[in-house]
Amino acid sequence: MSTTNFARLLALLLCAGATTRAQDKKLTGYTDAAATTQLQLESQFDKQLSSNHIGETIRSLSSHPHHIGSARGKAVAEDILQRFKSYGWDAEIVTYQVLFPTPKERIVELTGPATYKALLQEPALKEDATSGQEGQLPTYNAWSADGDVEGSLVYVNYGLPEDYEYLERAGINVKGKIVIAKYGRSWRGSKPKVAQEHGAAGCIIYSDPKDDGYYNGDVYPKGAFKNEYGVQRGSVMDIVIYPGDPLTPNIGATANAQRLDRLQAPNLLKIPVLPISYHDATPLLEALDGPVAPEEWRGALPFTYHIGDGKAKVHLKLSFDWQIRPCYNVVAKIKGSEQPDQWVIRGNHHDAWVNGAADPISGLAALLEEAKAIGELHKQGYRPRRTLVYCAWDGEEPGLLGSTEWVEDHAAELQQKAVVYINSDNNGRGFFNASGSHALETLVNEVARDITDPQTSVSILARKQASEVLKAATPKLRKEKLAKQGIAIGAMGSGSDYSSFLQHLGVPSLDLGFGGEDAGGEYHSIYDSYDDYRRFKDPGFDYGVTLSKAAGHTALRVADAVNLPFDFRKLYETVNGYVNELTELTNNMREATAIDNQLIRDRKYQLTTDTAKHLLPPTPKPEVPYLDFSPLQNALTGLDTVTLALSAKKNLSGAAFNKALYQAEQQLLNEKGLPARSWYKHTLYAPGFYTGYGVKTIPGVREAIEQRRWMEAQEQIAVAAEAIKRLSGYLVTAVSL
Repeated sequence: MSTTNFARLLALLLCAGATTRAQDKKLTGYTDAAATTQLQLESQFDKQLSSNHIGETIRSLSSHPHHIGSARGKAVAEDILQRFKSYGWDAEIVTYQVLFPTPKERIVELTGPATYKALLQEPALKEDATSGQEGQLPTYNAWSADGDVEGSLVYVNYGLPEDYEYLERAGINVKGKIVIAKYGRSWRGSKPKVAQEHGAAGCIIYSDPKDDGYYNGDVYPKGAFKNEYGVQRGSVMDIVIYPGDPLTPNIGATANAQRLDRLQAPNLLKIPVLPISYHDATPLLEALDGPVAPEEWRGALPFTYHIGDGKAKVHLKLSFDWQIRPCYNVVAKIKGSEQPDQWVIRGNHHDAWVNGAADPISGLAALLEEAKAIGELHKQGYRPRRTLVYCAWDGEEPGLLGSTEWVEDHAAELQQKAVVYINSDNNGRGFFNASGSHALETLVNEVARDITDPQTSVSILARKQASEVLKAATPKLRKEKLAKQGIAIGAMGSGSDYSSFLQHLGVPSLDLGFGGEDAGGEYHSIYDSYDDYRRFKDPGFDYGVTLSKAAGHTALRVADAVNLPFDFRKLYETVNGYVNELTELTNNMREATAIDNQLIRDRKYQLTTDTAKHLLPPTPKPEVPYLDFSPLQNALTGLDTVTLALSAKKNLSGAAFNKALYQAEQQLLNEKGLPARSWYKHTLYAPGFYTGYGVKTIPGVREAIEQRRWMEAQEQIAVAAEAIKRLSGYLVTAVSL
């Protein structure tokens, strides 16, 4: 849609009531008089924010490489500590001792039919002042196994489970071979995980220019997209089993903590894996023979994509140092005046793979700007009702190390005191994005209603809603989106520091940020720099200020509310939608399986294209049985009743009642955890077993259905239903308080 039409849509949303006049603004948890005072406080907070100061913070903290365990990483933590103290916060560094491997040797070479030794190097650029610095981590995937393997090369597309189903039909077995997969469509750690499950000896991951390169626009430094030498570093720890230090699951990684033997850690790979550039991938892919890859597998490199399993041989050799290293979390507090034992926690990590101007310093700079503004208000006499806890985490990039160890170390205290955890990470120009606990959805909408988007001069809520209307796939969905008051927040998967708070302890959580107009290829490369950021991500640092407002207002509103702004009606509506999705998913699978099996039996699966003649016919799948969703549906009836009653009672208040509200999320935990991954205890939200960052809602049920484990699905229906019933009973008791 053109800029003019987009502006018209924004105007329509404004007329339809997507925003509210200042004198009409209501704040959940506040009387009208208290709301006026709170909005005045937020206005004073906003006046303390400076885009120039945020830009200077990004420049300073990303001026050198600062990965976990490095001297510069410690220096960044100490810099942050001194900033908090200068702002008037009570701050300290909390140190853990965690495993973090760095490479000793990296070799990828084509050994036949031609030879090629991969460069495995990103060159310095004159246009990027920090790209040639010392102290850069080399290009690698943390938590790869050591290995020295050689074998036939097989191209596996994105390395998804369904890609291996295709290979099986093509008669290609990857056992003992080395696979090469594209970045994208799933979390990077899922690619070697699935390869390992199929018996591969090693895994190589590259960024294809169709997904992340010249196919999308000019490459860096001329444009924002990945050049031929750029490489995405990153963790391949199996965080869907558990995040944090792999040697200390469920306990803080203190100096004297009892540790697992590394080779017994269940979330570490057994095969070597390495990321490479598309410059280094080109000779490997060109050497492949065998069947031509199907159309949807083909990238944008200038040759025919083949699957391989023939003459192309690759040697992959990797070794790592496997050292225990210090992990420096910075924790700052301003004590609450009335409820000091109720904590509003705000966090962003400070460690980076290299310089990390976008990831994570852009988000951290916004957090520090909030802390500066709150500190100034505090010096002028402001005292939050509840304690504010601002955190800069270390070790997020390798596997959420710093936040997870702190949460595990303080688990009992956090389940008593933590009202909410508000997270951010990298930030850029564009649209407001929010995900988290759905009882906080009303709060998020009220905050977004009151903040102006720096590009369009309408609220960030109205702009986000307009973008959702435009993205709607059908006219019916567009009409529904247009009529909706506010936006729905997303569900949380993993990939940032909220995971341990929400999914392990049941602390209500939010993840906030901006993006959508900041696309590029710098992610986890040496080119994630200040020079790149100021040109392509947020040139005026205006969205840094906007994130400070969004996260800062959220923290202040929760900290100062007489009645905590939880809306469990939104939670009920969301979960009801999830259950409807599950029933529809099961019905669709049943119908599709029946149709496909009939086609197979009738031999109507004709394969006629040249690229598909090599495929074996699909194997019939067992029919989808009947699943009884009535336990979930009945549990939702009870939640419907109690959330309606709770919404009707506007005069409930008091410390005990508020504590009951923020501890309600814990009722959705199942102490046994999810099947095959007991660390994840939340029955509504978890990262997918094969999607990693991507969320699965009501995961015990959904994943059992998707993977056709029908008995487990029925068992997990009962588990989820019991959690919802437990929440309903808890809320009934809360009303009596």
